Amino acid sequence: MPLPPLAELLATARVVALPLRTRFRGIDVREAMLLRGPEGWTEFSPFAEYDDVESSAWLSAAIDFGWRAMPVPLRDRIPVNATVPAVDADAVAGVLERFAGCRTAKVKVAESDCTLPDDVARVAAARRVLGPEGRIRVDANANWNLDEAEHAIHALSAYDLEYVEQPCASVDDLAELRRRTKYMGIPIAADESVRRAEDPLAVAEAGAADLLVIKAQPLGGIRRAQEIIGAAGLPVVVSSALDTSVGLAMGAYLAASISDLEYDCGLGTAELLAADVTRDPLSVRDGAIDVRRVDVDEALLDEHAASPERTQWWLARLKRVYGHL
Repeated sequence: MPLPPLAELLATARVVALPLRTRFRGIDVREAMLLRGPEGWTEFSPFAEYDDVESSAWLSAAIDFGWRAMPVPLRDRIPVNATVPAVDADAVAGVLERFAGCRTAKVKVAESDCTLPDDVARVAAARRVLGPEGRIRVDANANWNLDEAEHAIHALSAYDLEYVEQPCASVDDLAELRRRTKYMGIPIAADESVRRAEDPLAVAEAGAADLLVIKAQPLGGIRRAQEIIGAAGLPVVVSSALDTSVGLAMGAYLAASISDLEYDCGLGTAELLAADVTRDPLSVRDGAIDVRRVDVDEALLDEHAASPERTQWWLARLKRVYGHL
């Protein structure tokens, strides 16, 4: 599809700064740019530290979702996991209450200001809340080295983990960790090794992961993500990048296009936001979210508009990143 003119993107671009309920990924406010294409609202929201080249995939995804019709969904609801930030153990129950009906929790671990005992206590608290039938997965965001990861998996294994997400940064370390811990039967999932890699298929080709975490925006959109899923030949979890409900809709359409969706998806993160861009957000209900486009509320765009300085920063970023396409 030909690129829409830059002027067409700039004409509808709106930048918002949405507060989070709990600090997450080191931020308290999530900034995002919303664009309106012929198919509806779409989102361009690479994190601030991402360079223009890496951000170009996010813009491709935004254009794909806003300017092209989506594949016919195979389902109209997507089961999702709850997401537990790196909070104190006594705050876990309160976080999980916001994710109505979720049977799965993804617990953040390996944060720089937390110790392994902190992580163990947080996972133990999630297990108490969910009970023996609940599913618990942990996400280290590549913050452990190989030996730390092996030690941590041993410490956390008592809580019946569904999988460990991106325990180490490199594909080689993931492969070695998978070899060392295979006897424990805890799968290794790759996230950053897919979405931030020059070759998103390298981790699968190296036998370094049992499943892949797939995010539509960082991978260039729904169609590009579908190609990666097909080529990898591994089970996948479709997840979000702390998107607004507009970005979550993109992820929901991706998840709805996958015929064999084995795992609950990480698309329930609207519950982490203290504000959104729509009066009808993609909130978790009975452990799932709807597959639908989102109607953006202009009043909410005004209420949560980023500062003029940050808006100009995003507009300049859009122009630069567009040049890479």
